[in-house]
Amino acid sequence: MLNTVGKPGKLGEQVKCVVSVSMLTEGWDANTVTHILGVRAFGTQLLCEQVVGRGLRRRSYATKPDGKFAPEYAEVYGVPFSFIPCAGSTGGPKPGPQPRHVHALPERAALEITFPRLLGYRYDLAQERFDAEFTEGSRMELPPGHVPTRTENAPIVGTSSVHTLEEIEHRRLQEVDFELARLVLETYFRDDEGNLKFWLFPQLLRIARRWRTECVRCKDNGFPQMLLLKETAHDAAGCIHRAIVRGARGGKRLKPILRPYDTVGSTRYVDFNTTRDVYVTRPDKCHVNYVVADTASWEQKAASALEEMDEVIAYVKNDHLGFAIPYTLAGEERDYVPDFIVQLDDGRGRQDPLKLILEISGERRQDKAVKTETARSLWVPAVMNHGGFGRWGFVEITDPWDMKNRIRGALSRVIAQ
Repeated sequence: MLNTVGKPGKLGEQVKCVVSVSMLTEGWDANTVTHILGVRAFGTQLLCEQVVGRGLRRRSYATKPDGKFAPEYAEVYGVPFSFIPCAGSTGGPKPGPQPRHVHALPERAALEITFPRLLGYRYDLAQERFDAEFTEGSRMELPPGHVPTRTENAPIVGTSSVHTLEEIEHRRLQEVDFELARLVLETYFRDDEGNLKFWLFPQLLRIARRWRTECVRCKDNGFPQMLLLKETAHDAAGCIHRAIVRGARGGKRLKPILRPYDTVGSTRYVDFNTTRDVYVTRPDKCHVNYVVADTASWEQKAASALEEMDEVIAYVKNDHLGFAIPYTLAGEERDYVPDFIVQLDDGRGRQDPLKLILEISGERRQDKAVKTETARSLWVPAVMNHGGFGRWGFVEITDPWDMKNRIRGALSRVIAQ
């Protein structure tokens, strides 16, 4: 049959695709497998189960009225499965809701909204002769609690192997200082075009060496070379940079760390399908044809209110848009995805609009305050100081039914400045 796939009048005429076991590597995926055929005897049933598992990917994620998925089955031939009791029909999945195509419309290109993509934030110091002011927060203990100093790998059959950090323990301390200085330079000291300020490296090397000797404490089984571990090195670079900012003479300006590629995002790239409820946007207010509803009424009410405001030039819901605000919570780097971007006329005309990041908050969670404060105090000032992405603002709204007043209040504050 395998030699007659797709040949008219032959046994394999109706077969559309044949997948071999050699294709079942990590990263290969398919949710359209309906039949599995074992064409040779497998030595173990475990291998059979791995192959059959490819037929267990759901073909439809449409839910029944009770919110659960309908059962689906795959036909398996040539594999003994008497040890697994199972029964069920082999019919195909019932058709679910017809997906809607959410995308930017070419005829609405005048409503396109662009935005910068950031990796983080840095301070642009007025003077390039650095000093560092170390505080209690600049101290670091090695090893960190989450870094194992000894691991043992033991197979079911065979000899176990022990891995330690002895390999990096013999690296020279000068290499540690150079690596920390390089990381600080590459992360925090670039010009607006993204070029490294190489002439600052000697100063950064001196400060990195001073930080290692004054602020790093090695506990039991700890040694300074642990600073070469990737996560620990980035934490150390952050400590050194904050100390440099504290000790800076003269003024300092917050600047964005832009992505090296895809620096500017746009509504023109929105293109996806959804089975969720949607709100049809007005052709004179939104570049994208639909607003996808995550809740029963909030997104719909927000979109309706924005379309009713004369001040709104254009808006877009941040869904598959790629707009995220980097922030840090409990030492972990994360991305905050606001709800809307709104382009407003605050009196300067449509050629110089105010772009407002709009967040509609529901239940107050622990990380919400960190997200919104990062947007207000870091993202907006950094992008404004860059000067190449227009004017930006941020407003958080807890009641969508009072959205117009809140947005107009934010406009009044911007005009007053």
